This record gives sequence, C-alpha cells and structure tokens, in this order.
Amino acid sequence: MRNLLLIPVIGLIGACNTVAPVEGTGFNTPQYQAQREAELTGQGYTGNPLLPPEEVSQQPLSAQDPQGAVSVGGDSADIANQTAVALASTSGQSTQTALVQPISNPGISDEQDFTAVSGRRSIESDAALIEQNRQTYEVVAPTAVPARGQDGQPNIVQYALNTSNPVGTQLYSRAGFNLEAKAQRNCSRFTSPDQAQIEFLSSGGPQRDRKGLDPDGDGYACGWDPSPFRSAINN
Repeated sequence: MRNLLLIPVIGLIGACNTVAPVEGTGFNTPQYQAQREAELTGQGYTGNPLLPPEEVSQQPLSAQDPQGAVSVGGDSADIANQTAVALASTSGQSTQTALVQPISNPGISDEQDFTAVSGRRSIESDAALIEQNRQTYEVVAPTAVPARGQDGQPNIVQYALNTSNPVGTQLYSRAGFNLEAKAQRNCSRFTSPDQAQIEFLSSGGPQRDRKGLDPDGDGYACGWDPSPFRSAINN
C-alpha cells in the first residue's frame, strides 16, 4: 500500500521539474547575466554594454546621395534609366545596347523567316515565281511496263506465282540413295538459290531432277523459297 502511494508523489515531483535553458542562448548569456546583476546590486557594469538598435532614418531614399544608392521612386522609365546608368558606370561601357548581328550561314534557308524574306520579296515577285514554276511544270504520262526479255532461261518469278505448294511438300517422286548428301554437294556449286532453281528448271525440273538439286521432290532446288514473290503480288 505504501509503494502505491509513492508512485503518484514521484510523478508529481517529476512534472514540477523545469528544463534548464541552454547556457549561451537567449537571455542566458554571461554578458546579459553580468549586466543584469550589476543593475540589481547598484554596481557599475564594466563589460561591453548591450547596444540598442539604431534608429530607422526617416529621410526618404530619393533624397540620399545618388552615388550611394539608386532611388526606388519614380516610374518604370526612371528605374530603367537609373539601372542603365549604374551598369554603365560599373562596366565602363556605353548605355546604348549593341545589336546582335545574325550569323550568316548560306547552308541554312531563311525562307521561314518573315523579316528576312519581306526585305527581298513582295507579293508581285511571289506571283511571278509561281507563274514561272507553272510554266516549267511537266506532267509525265504513264507508259506501259516493258516486256520481259527472252534470254532462254526459265522465269523463276513466274514459276513461283504459278505454284502454290509450300516448301517441303513432295509433289514429284525422287529415286536414289543418299539424295540429301548429294544435293548438298551439288548445291554448293551455285552462288545463290535463285541460280540453282534456274539450273534445276533448265534441266527438266520440276518433274525430273537430273542435277540432283531437289531431293525432297517439292519442286524447289537447294532451299529456294517462292514465298517472297507470292507475298509481293498479294500486297
């Protein structure tokens, strides 16, 4: 029971404790404490006294020395002139603003610059230029597509369009042994599948495969694919 009574008493004592101010901040500085103690005891304070703030001058800014400060009174034109004078006095340059000369670059057209074009063009000159362009304008009439030359070789484009079976689908019978190995050896002699297909068709293909270029009997030699030609026509 006695312990229970001590707990509220300890809590009240802790609540009454105040946090001491940090030394050197606010009115807790040593200088202020010494001056305050001297005033209370009637003794003179020999340290550095606390100086009161300076009084604010009631003199208008416009009446001050013009060399010391720039007046904030007047309209915007006066402010601009005073600013220009101040800048000129510090830089030693004239108050006249130097015009920025445009960079001349003959590689860049200025046809979209109204200021540049209006100086050398007029409505009349534009009308004359349009009329000149109309006179030189030429309409090219379409002509017939030239006929394909007859060089005696099979036309693989026409062959691709006349067939519809995909690559690898057998349509023709092939007899023999090791047809794949022979086809790889024979196809290595050609620079492209197109050349192999032309030779294949020239030698009796697709029904017969005298050169051994079409081992699976799909009618396409050495991996030649007719799909690109068919897609071009469909698009």
